[in-house]
Amino acid sequence: MKLSARLAALAGSSALVLGALAGAVPAVAAPAGATAAPDIPVANVKQHLTDLQSLATANGGNRAHGRPGYKASIDFVKAKLDAAGYTTSVQQFTYNGTTGYNLIADWPGGDPNQVVMAGSHLDSVSSGPGINDNGSGSAAILETALAVARSGYQPSKHLRFGWWGAEELGLVGSKYYVNNLASTERAKLKGYLNFDMIGSPNPGYFVYDDDPTIEATFKNYFAGIGVPTEIETEGDGRSDHASFKNVGIPVGGLFTGASRVKTSAQVSKWGGTATAFDRCYHSSCDTTANINDTALDRNSDAIAHAIWTLSGTATPPTGTVFENTADVSIPDNGAAVTSSVTVSGVAGNAPATLAVGVDIVHPYRGDLVVDLVAPDGTVYNLHNRSGGSADNIQQTYTVNASSEVANGVWKLRAQDVASADVGYVNGFKLTFP
Repeated sequence: MKLSARLAALAGSSALVLGALAGAVPAVAAPAGATAAPDIPVANVKQHLTDLQSLATANGGNRAHGRPGYKASIDFVKAKLDAAGYTTSVQQFTYNGTTGYNLIADWPGGDPNQVVMAGSHLDSVSSGPGINDNGSGSAAILETALAVARSGYQPSKHLRFGWWGAEELGLVGSKYYVNNLASTERAKLKGYLNFDMIGSPNPGYFVYDDDPTIEATFKNYFAGIGVPTEIETEGDGRSDHASFKNVGIPVGGLFTGASRVKTSAQVSKWGGTATAFDRCYHSSCDTTANINDTALDRNSDAIAHAIWTLSGTATPPTGTVFENTADVSIPDNGAAVTSSVTVSGVAGNAPATLAVGVDIVHPYRGDLVVDLVAPDGTVYNLHNRSGGSADNIQQTYTVNASSEVANGVWKLRAQDVASADVGYVNGFKLTFP
C-alpha cells in the first residue's frame, strides 16, 4: 500500500486432520450452477513469499521501483505463469527517470468482451522487502492463477491477472495501465479485484465496499467460514483499485490492516492485540516473519472463491447444431488428426459468434494444440498447450468466423506435440445462432 493517498484438493481423513492442524478453513459451497473453487494451499503461497524474500535479500534488501529486486520479482512471477500456459506481457513505463514494469497475464478462453481481473502491486518500499506489503497479495493471486491452470478451469468470462509497479510512489503502474486502455477495452472489464496486504501479523478482515456484487461475494465467503468482516476504510483510494474505480470500472478487494491500531472491539472480534495491524508497515522488518498464516490462508481461499464465482460457468449455446460424435484417435507426439462436420442450409457467412464445442479425452491437455479449420483452409487456434497437467478439453469456444462462408466442410484439428500420453477426439460440434 502506498504512502500517499486440476490437481484436485486431497481427500481423506488424514488430509482433513492435517488441514485442521495447519489452520485451513472449511470449504464454502459454490452458488447454484457455479463451479466450486479449489482450496488454495497456503504452503504454496508462503513458498512464493520465501522466493520474493530471497530476491529482495539478493538485491539490496528491497523490491522497490527502479531497483533490481523489483525486476527480478517481475521475472520470477512471469516465469511461473508462462510455464502454466498463460499469455503474458510486460508493460514498461518511466517514472522518476527509471523504468518500471507491469505484468499482465491472460488465461486463454472465456468471453473477451467480459473480463474479470485480479491484481496486486508487486513493488515494495525501499526500506524493506515488502513481504506483507505487498508480497502477500501478489503471492496469493499468483497461486490462484496457477490453480486456474492446474484445474483446467474454463469460465464463461475471460480471466486476467495483473502485477503493478511503482504503487508505492502513487499508483503509478496501475494508472499507466488503465490510462493506456482504449475505451472499448475498459468497457470489457466487468470487475477488478485488488489485494493489498492480506497477511498482516495482527490481522483484521476488511472488505472493500465499492461494488455491491463484489462486496457481497467476499462477505458471503467469510460468513460461510464464520469470520466477521468490516468495511475497509484505512486504504480506501490508496491502492491500485482506485486507478480502475476512477474510470468507472467496478472494483472490490480485501485487506488485513496497516498502521492503524486495532480497537478493543476488533480484538474481541478477531483476536490479536490492541496494537497496529502491521507493526512492520513500510519497515525493514516486513519479512516472511511478518505474516499471519491464518489470515493469508483465509484470504487466499476467498480470492479463489471470488474469481470462480464472478467469472461464471459456461452456458450451452442454442441454435442450429452440426455435430460429429465419432471417436478420432490422437497419436502420441504425432501427426495432427481431424474430425469434420459438413454445414449446409445456412445462408451467407458464418457468425461472429460461432460456437465451437470441443470434447477431447486426453490425460495431459498441455500436450495439445487444437484448431478450427474453415472450409477455405483458414485456421483459428482454439487451444495451444495451456492447462499443464490437467486432463481433457471439454469446452465451447467462441470464434469470429464472419469472414467465412458458412456452408462447407469444417474441421477440428488436434495434435499431440509431446511424448508419453495418448487420447482421442470424443466429439466436435458447431452451433450457428
